[in-house]
Amino acid sequence: MAGFIHDKLEIKFLILYIAARVIEPIPFDTVLDLAMCDEGVDYFDFSECLRDLVKTEHLTVSGDSMYSITEKGMRNSQICETSLPYSVRLRCDRNISECNRKLRRKNQVRASCEKRPNGTYTVRLSLNDDMGSLMDLKLMVVREDMADLLMERFRQAPEQTYNEIMNLLLDSPKPDEK
Repeated sequence: MAGFIHDKLEIKFLILYIAARVIEPIPFDTVLDLAMCDEGVDYFDFSECLRDLVKTEHLTVSGDSMYSITEKGMRNSQICETSLPYSVRLRCDRNISECNRKLRRKNQVRASCEKRPNGTYTVRLSLNDDMGSLMDLKLMVVREDMADLLMERFRQAPEQTYNEIMNLLLDSPKPDEK
């Protein structure tokens, strides 16, 4: 078998290592993707190990199937992490770093749509950074396809949208300058 992970105990150590380092609960597929950083990890063994870690209360799984580490899991992860080969930890750390970056980004850029009783839609666009809210904008649109387009374009370039709004408001002439 190729890879540095050779048995189910090592797969459990790897899963705990991952769960201890992600910044929020993650779904099965994300845990799997992160664990596949070593060729020795097999899907079926992984699934069984993940299930076992939930049974032994090292991990919890929420109603919406998101996995997170428990205090017990955190303690055991800290004890066992050095049992993982260094090269596996390095690869895993790179992947976890990218995953955490995407999770942070998802939490910083939000776009939602709500139908109003009169048939129009309210689109809410918000942009946050580590300090808090940068922008929270609500717009009324008359059609759902317009709402979808606004949300998609905002998600693609939220900083550009923010900068353009700021520039528009800061560069506009004052009412008495017209």
